[in-house]
Amino acid sequence: MRIPALPPQLRLSADGPVATLVVDRPDRLNAFTLQMWAALPEAAAAVEEDPEVRVLVIRGPSGGPFSTGADIDEFTTVRREPADAQAYTEVVQRAEAAVSGLSKPVVALIEGWCVGGGCQLALACDVRVAADGASFGITPAKLGIVYPLASTARLVHTVGHATARFLLMTGEVVDAQRALRMGLVDEVCSPHAVRRRAYALARMLAGRAPISVAGAKALIDRVLAGQESDDAWTRELYAASYHSPEYAEGVAAFGERRVPDFRDCAWPSLGRVEA
Repeated sequence: MRIPALPPQLRLSADGPVATLVVDRPDRLNAFTLQMWAALPEAAAAVEEDPEVRVLVIRGPSGGPFSTGADIDEFTTVRREPADAQAYTEVVQRAEAAVSGLSKPVVALIEGWCVGGGCQLALACDVRVAADGASFGITPAKLGIVYPLASTARLVHTVGHATARFLLMTGEVVDAQRALRMGLVDEVCSPHAVRRRAYALARMLAGRAPISVAGAKALIDRVLAGQESDDAWTRELYAASYHSPEYAEGVAAFGERRVPDFRDCAWPSLGRVEA
């Protein structure tokens, strides 16, 4: 895997088909600096470009935290003027878009605090697995900040408008079990099992048919963008799947009563076609 030049607080590595991005700034509870936000698109591009990698796991150090969001201490310098604040927001939005825009699935392994921009980052992932004891909050109401529309839309699509109103307007921090009930996370595990479960899930995703996983992600994005009827692109995707090596292997494996092996099936180049 090509490892880009990243800030020392971000570490990217790969173990077979599973890549891991570790956010490691424990002295600041994994708060993101502007430099760290700006580096996320390059990390995501490295994952996208590697033909061997099929899943990305984003996590903090062992035991957490995941991230407490933006480093507020920077705001007096990097967000001093309105133009600076706008530029900062655009950097964060590009970082979120780079993660959510991966054609490959992204798993957030959440331990400890997952607050503010940390929650934004987790919501940009496809699957969120949390340790019991993790804490979640979206806190712009405590800072006099209004969330960008794209981030707000992602939250609404994930938890619904009523829960989004509660989280954004109150800024209240909720525990992992309540986050699970809200739909903010997909699974909650005991602290000693959460890492094992997240990586087992990542390996499961890596073993599924690439055209099915990438196709599902692209189609879901189109539905979220408002498309509900087929067009030429979706019909082409359906046709491609029925002529794919994944389909041939899946049908053969079913007939032979064995587990399908998709390792020789290349990750498809579906692009990020907008509806």
